[in-house]
Amino acid sequence: MKPIWIVDDDASIRWVLEKALARESLETRSFANAHDALAAFEHDTPQVLVSDIRMPGESGIELLGAVKARHPGLPVIIITAFSDLDSAVASFQGGAFDYLAKPFDIDKAVSLIRRALEESLREASVEAAPAETPEILGHAPAMQEVFRAIGRLSQSNVTVLITGESGTGKELVARALHKHSPRAAQPFIALNTAAIPKDLLESELFGHERGAFTGAQAMRRGRFEQAENGTLFLDEIGDMPFDLQTRLLRVLSDGHFYRVGGHQPVKANVRVIAATHQNLEQRVRDGMFREDLYHRLNVIRLRLPSLRERSDDIPILARHFLVQSARQLGVEPKRLSESAMRFLSGLELPGNVRQLENLCNWITVMAPGQTVEVKDLPRDLTQGQAAAPAPHESAAGMATAPAPAAAVPAAPVSPEGWIALLELQAAGMLGAGQMDVMDTLGRQFESALIKTALKHTHGRKNDAAMRLGIGRNTITRKIVELGIDGAQDE
Repeated sequence: MKPIWIVDDDASIRWVLEKALARESLETRSFANAHDALAAFEHDTPQVLVSDIRMPGESGIELLGAVKARHPGLPVIIITAFSDLDSAVASFQGGAFDYLAKPFDIDKAVSLIRRALEESLREASVEAAPAETPEILGHAPAMQEVFRAIGRLSQSNVTVLITGESGTGKELVARALHKHSPRAAQPFIALNTAAIPKDLLESELFGHERGAFTGAQAMRRGRFEQAENGTLFLDEIGDMPFDLQTRLLRVLSDGHFYRVGGHQPVKANVRVIAATHQNLEQRVRDGMFREDLYHRLNVIRLRLPSLRERSDDIPILARHFLVQSARQLGVEPKRLSESAMRFLSGLELPGNVRQLENLCNWITVMAPGQTVEVKDLPRDLTQGQAAAPAPHESAAGMATAPAPAAAVPAAPVSPEGWIALLELQAAGMLGAGQMDVMDTLGRQFESALIKTALKHTHGRKNDAAMRLGIGRNTITRKIVELGIDGAQDE
């Protein structure tokens, strides 16, 4: 193993670090200025570099920049007596492993250097990205089924309906279907029907003639014309207004449409791929979606699995997103430790792949050091898991409340934390098309409150009702409705 280099114009700092690292059986080499350290780089390299910021001659930031230009993977720890925001920002922008302000605790300094050392010795867990990134990543059996379906449809122009929870990658699959179809050389046009106001959606889809309505000063081609001979991807089709569903059905049936305000039919040679996170069968039963349009779209159905169904893919997805995020920011990719990767793989992540991607973007920007531990993850995420385990799913697919903990946690989750968890749970249930979400979560919420209050009062209903601020009759009725055990009559 190579030595740890210490660059500091303060001889006492060099001496303290040398002695502390020697006790850990770690070899060191010291320099009084950046110039000498840079000269040494001509014929040698360290395992880790520890450098002060403010020194005579070149600064630590200049040294950091020069070192990273030659050895981008070398961990550099910046130490300074000037613990100001500008120094911290400059250090991290330059690619520093971490930042340590003087006066520092020597044990913490050694611990930080050891982390950097482990990072330096660790084999790179993220290989260099290939020239062309795969369109969709996934090794899980559920994703292999999706890949096989894309392969079977590769020579077809058939209409496809993609279903799955929000954030599962429906547009990526639609693009893959287009790319591997006979229409690959033609346009791929995507439109989120839920994102366009109802009054504008008709014009967005079919275009309009000049003077068709106030503000229509010129003829405009709609998405169907823009996608001519190619593919039109209609995302969130379940939210399309009912009257526009009729116009879409006519295009799919007759192969032509009229621009808004137009009188001449326009022929449409377009493959339609639609997607939704909603239960279209239920919306048909509720009279909110045309049954004939549903059958026109549902020629081939492709269901995308949630991340819960492919948790084995979380490690490869996380590594991919960390590399992608780092490339966008022009920094070295962060790496998740084994414990952090296990923690992420055990999360529910109701936002699915999109939530994981956002989390990786947060890690790239906010996590200290190159190797990310569980404690470096967003606080709400780690606190929420520790104090309020995510709900499990029953065989019927309904969310069920976790068993109450044996003891009240020493550090309860902040209001922001548990509210965020509640929002994530609601989003997951709504995304799965579950009905009666308010009633389900409301019952779980009331049950958890009453059980906890009864636990605190050793089963005494009167005391529990007073602590909760409700009447005795109310708590008695709720205990019966919710099937709560352990209450005592007083």
